[in-house]
Amino acid sequence: MPSRTLFPMLIIFGGLPGTGKTSIARELARQIAAVFLRIDSIEHAIRESGRAREPLDDAGYRIAYAVAEDNLRVGHTVISDCVNPWAITRDAYLAVAKRAQVPAVEVEITCSDPAEHQRRVENREPDIAGFELPSWPDVVSRDYHDWQSEHIVIDTAGQSIEQSVSHLRKALSEKLSLPW
Repeated sequence: MPSRTLFPMLIIFGGLPGTGKTSIARELARQIAAVFLRIDSIEHAIRESGRAREPLDDAGYRIAYAVAEDNLRVGHTVISDCVNPWAITRDAYLAVAKRAQVPAVEVEITCSDPAEHQRRVENREPDIAGFELPSWPDVVSRDYHDWQSEHIVIDTAGQSIEQSVSHLRKALSEKLSLPW
């Protein structure tokens, strides 16, 4: 049975596609019974609605901010899963936590082994029907800015999802004094 967190918080994931971000965020959400918000699912639903204009710009992120804030205000822990490529998107999530008066923790998922990262990107299958995954050239050319804020970094190179989640839970526990 999943363990419950003792208080609501916002866990803000970021990182390039193929680093293991979604798998880790999903498993952590399952373990602690948190609300799991995935930008890919939101943006895909917008496109599938037939009412989307391309490009989506920040529409998916704005929806995620609103849903995150609603859930934080009713006492849920929320895990946001998205690339979060720029400080502006990460700062917007921090503003959500501030408005909801809950702690926020930023988590960057990386894969320091370029060959492993490329293999993951090139061999993964979409888990959303009809979703088109980015190619390796798309990933390496992405406009992704280094993080300047204090955050937890989980390097997934050579680690399983279970190991990565265990490391993350330990880091979260130390940062927030959680009894995990």
